[in-house]
Amino acid sequence: MAELQALERDYVIPTYVRNPVEFVRGAGCKVWDDDGNEYLDFLAGISVLNVGHCHPRVVEAVREQVARLTHVSNLYYTAPAMRLAARLSESSLGGKVFLTNSGAEAIEAALKLVRRARPGGNIVVLEEAFHGRTYGALSATPQESKQAPFAPLVPGFVVVPKDPSALAAAIDGDTAGVVIEPIQGETGINVLDDDLLQSARAACDRVGAALVFDEIQCGMGRTGTLWAYQQTGVIPDAMTSAKALGGGLPIGALITGKRLADVLGAGDHGSTFAGGPLVASAALAALEVCSDPALLERVAELGERLAEGLAALPYVRSVRGRGLMRAIDLGGDASAPDLARRALLEQRLIVNATGPVTIRFEPPLIVSEAEIDEAVARLAALAR
Repeated sequence: MAELQALERDYVIPTYVRNPVEFVRGAGCKVWDDDGNEYLDFLAGISVLNVGHCHPRVVEAVREQVARLTHVSNLYYTAPAMRLAARLSESSLGGKVFLTNSGAEAIEAALKLVRRARPGGNIVVLEEAFHGRTYGALSATPQESKQAPFAPLVPGFVVVPKDPSALAAAIDGDTAGVVIEPIQGETGINVLDDDLLQSARAACDRVGAALVFDEIQCGMGRTGTLWAYQQTGVIPDAMTSAKALGGGLPIGALITGKRLADVLGAGDHGSTFAGGPLVASAALAALEVCSDPALLERVAELGERLAEGLAALPYVRSVRGRGLMRAIDLGGDASAPDLARRALLEQRLIVNATGPVTIRFEPPLIVSEAEIDEAVARLAALAR
């Protein structure tokens, strides 16, 4: 550990505040540090490992593909990329797909899509949103602490409160698109009301703007359906996916409905690495696992079990979320960052503080009832 900390100090740009743990191996819902200590993972790499650590199907897909072909660029065909695009479209909006390397890149592609469809139009986003840290995505993320150091940002973004009337009023003939997370993940697992999403859909239909759902964190089975929008009654014109899509490998996607399928043409966008055969093979395997109806049914059931256990903890003021995407707010003078750190170092439980009083829980979707009960028991031990 001391050696790694010294290397970080001397050679790594200090943008992360790391916990003093080195992980070296993972399987299912567990990881092990360099001393052989076992940890229960209830963060899943921030909703990346929905299939769990080193899922056998993902491992086999990667092993088989890496021995055959890893990269040729998008100037040529590869079967994994084409099949992944088809699988993503068929499982969701029925349009076309642009593959990327990350969630932020998927958002950038979505922003270009809506501006190509309505050149010069504004893009409406919600308060407390988080869409990424590249310039377009950051401009769509109305958080002063993240935006201010890097101003000026990309112009043309309109920020509105999470209120149906205010949102509808902000969408007009100058609006190119509206970008919304059905569940705001990075700011504390805030589930948006269906009437807010319905208001956005109606207003976009009225003026011909595009409605884009950011499902980078809440998609891939996290809420009990493959895509979060499938529980809302609202169908977007386009959506983004990433995080869990690659089963642990970096990949993202912009998925359109049929109306926007052919808006972007040759030369409008591109990426050297995006949709390479290795990551696309991993994504196909991850999609197969996360699409299993039996798994999705259990996500909903286990999410309720987790919520009930968390609500019974003495320091918890409230619980919110959907499926296995949950958060707690702490009562009294409790500190979420302190509690998350103690959970890691004292109880070997991996969770994450998203704010001063909020802790986020996103275990792998393959988590068992016993593992949920064990996580709650470890959290309860922190109160003693």
